[in-house]
Parts: sequence; C-alpha cells; structure tokens
Amino acid sequence: MRSVGVEEELLLVDGRSGEPRALSTAVLAAARDPHADEEVFESELQRQQLEFATSPQTVMGDLGEEIRRCRAEAARHAEGLNASVAALATSPLPVSPTIGTGERHQWLKEHFGLTAQEQLTCGCHVHVSVESDEEGVAVLDRIRPWLPVLLAMSGNSPFWQGEDSGYSSYRSRVWGRWPSAGPVEIFGSADRYHEQVADMVASGVLRDEGMVYFDARLSHTYPTVEVRVADVCLDPSTTVLVATLVRGLVETAARQWRDGEPPARHGVALLRLAAWRAARSGLEDQLVHPVTMRPAPAEAVVRALFDHVREALEDSGDVVPAQEALAGLLKTGNGASVQRDLLRRTGDLREVVAECARITTGYRTGC
Repeated sequence: MRSVGVEEELLLVDGRSGEPRALSTAVLAAARDPHADEEVFESELQRQQLEFATSPQTVMGDLGEEIRRCRAEAARHAEGLNASVAALATSPLPVSPTIGTGERHQWLKEHFGLTAQEQLTCGCHVHVSVESDEEGVAVLDRIRPWLPVLLAMSGNSPFWQGEDSGYSSYRSRVWGRWPSAGPVEIFGSADRYHEQVADMVASGVLRDEGMVYFDARLSHTYPTVEVRVADVCLDPSTTVLVATLVRGLVETAARQWRDGEPPARHGVALLRLAAWRAARSGLEDQLVHPVTMRPAPAEAVVRALFDHVREALEDSGDVVPAQEALAGLLKTGNGASVQRDLLRRTGDLREVVAECARITTGYRTGC
C-alpha cells in the first residue's frame, strides 16, 4: 500500500474582522514542541499564512483524522493571539501581504518583485510514495492530463482583493506567474527529468531545486511524487478525497508503466488550456476531458477520473468512502461555490471568512 502525506497552507485571519494577519512567527512560537523530532507547522512565503504537514499514512481515515487534528491545533494556537485559521486559497478581503524576513524569502522578493509580493495563496500538496525515481517519472508522464480535474474539484479561491475574480481557482492563476509553474512535457526517463531540473536551476532564474513548481514533480526531500495542483480545500473531507484520488492516479499510472502502456501525448499547450478551464469553471460548467481533450460536463469528467482509478481504489479499499465523498462534493460544490453561496446569503465577505474558519475545523453554523 502506497503511503500518502498532505501539506496544507492556511490563512491566518483576525478573529473579528476576518482580515489576514501577519502572525506566523508568533503562532510558530506558540506551537513549538521542544520534545518533538520534527515540527508539524512551518512558515511560508507570507507571514499571513501557516503550513502543516501530516505524517505518511496508508489508511485514508487516519489521514483525515490527522488533517483535522492539525487544523484544530493551528486554530488553538491562533486563538491565543485573537486570530483564526481559514482553509482559503486566497483572501476574500483586501490584504497587503507581508513577506517573511528569512534569507530565502527576501531573495524571492528581490528577484521576483510583485510576483512574490502578491503571492498570498494557499495550496494543498499531496505526496504519494514511489519505489524509485524511474517509477516516479513514469507516473508524472501518465497523470498529466488528469491534474486539471483535481484543480476543478479543489477550487477554493473565487475572491481576490475584495472582488469576485470570476474564477473557481484564482489561486492557480496567481501561482502561474512563477516561471517554473504549471504543466510539463513528457520526460520519458528519470535521467531526462533530473537533467531538465538541473538545467532550470543552472539558468540562474531559480534559486534551487525547491523552486521547480511543476503541477506534479518528484519531491526533492522524500521518495514521493508530489502533486501540487490543488487549492487548499475548505472542507477537510475534500482534502481526503483529493488525496485518495491522487494515490489512485499514482498506482494506476505505475501499473500502466509496468504493463508497457505509453502515456497520452497531449502537448503542454492543451494541458494549459485544460488547467485554465478547470480554474475558471470549477465544477459548475464544462471541463476539458483528459482523454479526448474536448469539452465535457464537469460531473462527467470527474466521474471519468473516478472510473480511471477505480481498480486501484478497489484494491486499497477506498471505493465506497471515495464514492460517498464525491457525491457530497458534487452536491454541495467545491469551496468556491460554498464561498459564493455564503456571500449571497450574508452579503458580507467578513461573514464568509468567519464561516469558512468554522468549516476549516469541521464546524458549520448553517447560516
């Protein structure tokens, strides 16, 4: 059974106004455990956000429990500073982000200007174990057309600087400003992958390998494929669903590779169009079908993803819980749909943030 780990980035927001607050240093100090081998929480580029990473899990129910526990712990530490955490991929309210003072963050500020300054976005990264770099690159080559579907499912960033962006995932449009972000070509071998990464760093544009921001990549820290395309999900159950489907994609792709099945030859230009459509439409309109590269209803495309990985889900015992979670997601909509519905009902973006902070830790008021 392949192990799965999740990294989530959360917004730190004022407990009353809902505006993002630059409190990561204080929250990290409150959360620091002198007896722990590794810290659960980390800083991110902007001081208005906080990241946590789960431990590797093989049972998806255990992964869900850990995500909820980490979110609740982050909320507890923020509460001591009269703040909250919200699983929002962009801030609904206007904000002037504050870049961290560390050397790496200051280098990004100096070299990338407004791209770095405005980059207050929160994503979800899913790590799935692979047996070797060769298997990992074979997986990357074969999951490429399915990644926009995950983006559509996770879309949770409809607002930007107090305005409706018109997108389900505006985070992905902002994130796409980085020169190394987005879909990539077929590599064909681990050697070719590592050669490409080395050439990108050698160009001088990137500081190091950690700045290779592909939608999916080999982790430079763990023996995993790291799928980075998703928004942070508002409801933790959606995070678990995305992680379940990512593991299914990795296992399905590895089996195709072992069976000698070649990857689909879709070009990067088409994959970029599919990603744009997913960011724009979410689950409320058409998506680009990963097989045909033609428009199809979003629900049909999502179900095509489920069918694509069904055998792997059956083998891991995840079919029934994934079916239930998917039915719930299609009924309620993704985080962007929930946020827009909250705004229609309350008329106030501050109330949207407040309710999303409650949903983040598993509590809904039903307002």
